[in-house]
Amino acid sequence: MKVLIPFIRLFSRQWLMMSLGLVLTLITLMAGIGLLSLSGWFLSATAVAGLTIVTAQSFNFFTPAGGVRFLSIARTASRYGERLATHEATFKLLTELRVWAWRKLFPLSAKDLQGLRRGDMLNRLVADIDTLDHLYLRLMTPMAASLLMTGFLYLFLAWFDAKLALSLCLFLVTVWLVMPLLFYRLGHGPSRSMLETKRRYRVQLLDIIQGQAELSLFGANDRYRQKLSDAEAALYRSQSAMAKITALSQAMLILATGSALIIMLYLAANRVGDAEPPGPMFALMVFATMACVEMMMPIAGAFQHLSGCVLAATRINGITEQASDILFSADHSLRATTGALRLEDIHFAYSENQTVLRGLSLEIKAGQKVALLGPTGCGKSSLLALITREWLAQQGHIRLDGLLITEYSERALRESMTVVSQRIYLFAGTLRENLALALPVVQGQKRTAHDERFIDVLKRVGLGTLLTEDKPLDMWIGEGGRQLSGGEQRRIGVARALLRDAPLLLLDEPTEGLDKRTEREILSLLFEFAKDKTMLMISHRLTAMAKMDQIHLLDGGKIMASGDHQQLLQACPAYQALYRRLG
Repeated sequence: MKVLIPFIRLFSRQWLMMSLGLVLTLITLMAGIGLLSLSGWFLSATAVAGLTIVTAQSFNFFTPAGGVRFLSIARTASRYGERLATHEATFKLLTELRVWAWRKLFPLSAKDLQGLRRGDMLNRLVADIDTLDHLYLRLMTPMAASLLMTGFLYLFLAWFDAKLALSLCLFLVTVWLVMPLLFYRLGHGPSRSMLETKRRYRVQLLDIIQGQAELSLFGANDRYRQKLSDAEAALYRSQSAMAKITALSQAMLILATGSALIIMLYLAANRVGDAEPPGPMFALMVFATMACVEMMMPIAGAFQHLSGCVLAATRINGITEQASDILFSADHSLRATTGALRLEDIHFAYSENQTVLRGLSLEIKAGQKVALLGPTGCGKSSLLALITREWLAQQGHIRLDGLLITEYSERALRESMTVVSQRIYLFAGTLRENLALALPVVQGQKRTAHDERFIDVLKRVGLGTLLTEDKPLDMWIGEGGRQLSGGEQRRIGVARALLRDAPLLLLDEPTEGLDKRTEREILSLLFEFAKDKTMLMISHRLTAMAKMDQIHLLDGGKIMASGDHQQLLQACPAYQALYRRLG
């Protein structure tokens, strides 16, 4: 249960709305119990009054009837208000949870998150956080309301008969304490199994969707679909086991409330307070007991939600409580101005059996344009990951402008470099919002402050066709940029780079997947943009190599040959072979 404490503390930020939801829940329960109790008394009292003409004429029909109407309206209004308040609080809590989780996740590097599959990460950030809304909506508020309402019920019934009130409320408190604990124990295993099988099913489904091209290429679709079917069957089995436990808990709750009704029928049959025989007060006691079903209903599912919340909190804490191994300086005064880069004797491995770089040394002077070539898996992208501090080298030093990159704060390091990677990340939003990611956030700045600059850069990268509408920057590009072609997505990545004014430009296969003509256009644009900047480009193609000041061939984790385009053509057989094959 300790894993829930950080989340309960986080909920305190919405204490006002949560308290309002609790108060409205109590008012709803009070109105419901009062309505049924008053209705039972009113029907019985009316029947008794009708036995004689004298009592029928003297009986006040209007006040109880008005009370019934008032309580009916109050119950309806408070129920509506309770739904609004509790769901508003829940949505705000989910927002707080997601912002909190992302702030905890943001400092973590690729090294910190290695071994965590994308589907599992997605499940934690979406499904597990959604599960935690039950902590407030299905557990804290209903359970607290039912316990408090038991106290109010005692005060109400004690007004008529303290012994009957004490008997009923002690029975209800016993049920409130015993049932959740009992069924938490019984449902702990099935509940965790259901959440775990649901997680595995989602991860498997996401793997199939994301890897559809590769699975089709290697003929593995049938095998993975069988795995998905097995995961689905396991999920159904766990849901079936959970449904049986839930049905048993509901049956036990009905049995408990029925037992409470029989007990009250027996105890109130002789007298209620000073009334002997009890008369209409007997009906009031019995109907009040019947009305307790509503406030006890959350108990039936409390165990299920509690198990799910504990497991979800455990999984979220698994990433939010993780401390990053890659630490940045707290000194924000340092800024890189030239982008000069120096790598000294870099040794790097993802694991003991996966060595990537072996004593690599490289120097890129200010303003130089350098290319790094090599076969797939030789460590080119890993080198960029070390420069951007997504990973940490086991040995060696990296210097930027002559200073160790460990001396820069994270913000200063990010502002010192522009990265164009193989994969362009686009978000569900407008064209303007996706371009604005490249610019620093300025508080109070108008949303349209950079529109002219955005339009200009889109024209420069050849995306003028997207600017034909009245408000082109408000164009919705869809999740992952699905409204755009692959080439258009890559051009937006280049447009983002052109919007930044960092001294170091890092290019990781920036023209991957583009045709020759488009590749030349993009590279020409990038070279023009980087004429006063330091540039390191990773590639396995030879386009624009003649414009490079220096070219390094990487193989086996080391630089095997260096020189400019002409030098390598004359003296390096490996480069010559590459040129004949790709030239």
